[in-house]
Amino acid sequence: MPFILPEGLAPEVYPLAWLVGEWHGEGVVGYPGIEESAFTQDVTFSHDGGPYLAYTSTIRLVVAPDDAAALAAQDGDASAVAGPDDAPAATPVPAQEPGPVWSTESGFWRVPPERPADLADDQHPVEVLLADPSGFVTLYLGAVGNGRIDLATDVVARTATGADVTAGTRLYGLVNGELMWAHDLAAFGQPMQTYASARLARVGDEA
Repeated sequence: MPFILPEGLAPEVYPLAWLVGEWHGEGVVGYPGIEESAFTQDVTFSHDGGPYLAYTSTIRLVVAPDDAAALAAQDGDASAVAGPDDAPAATPVPAQEPGPVWSTESGFWRVPPERPADLADDQHPVEVLLADPSGFVTLYLGAVGNGRIDLATDVVARTATGADVTAGTRLYGLVNGELMWAHDLAAFGQPMQTYASARLARVGDEA
C-alpha cells in the first residue's frame, strides 16, 4: 500500500511524515533497581499544519490477573466463564482494567532548516523536545532517513525534585509497517544502558 502524505502537513516535516498517526503495542522496561516488566504503549504523532509534529506517549505496565479463571478467560478459554452442559453458566469474568501508568511524556518533533555539513545526503536533522511529569525536560538532537531516526540528548534540565536523568539515546525504525524503538538511559548514577524497547502497530488514520 503506497504511503500518502497526511493532508495539510507542513513541508518542513515531510521527512517525519511516516510517524504521523496513532500507534499501539507492547514492550519491556528494565533498569538497575527496576524489575524487568512488560508494558503496553499508546503513542500519537499529530500536526496542526505548523512546521513540527506534536507527540504524546503513555506507557502502562501489564498486570497479571489475580486468579487462574481470569487468566484463562483472557486466553480465550470458554470453560473459565461457562459451566458444564448440566450446570448454569458461571459469572463472566470482566475485562481486565488498564494497568498502572509507568510513564507519560509529551513534546514536539521538528526538522530544523540548517543542515549539518557532516550529515549524509539521504538524512535530515531532527530536534525533539520532550517533557516528563517526573520533573525533567529533554532536548534530543539527531537525524532521520530511510525510515530510521537516531537521537541523543543535547540538554537535560531537571527541577530540584526531578528524576535524576543525565543522558539518553533513542532509536526509532519503521520495519514492515511497524514502529520499533529502543531507549538507552543514564540515570540515578548508572552509566548509559538499555532501559526500554517496544514494537508498535499503527491503529489510527493518518492525518
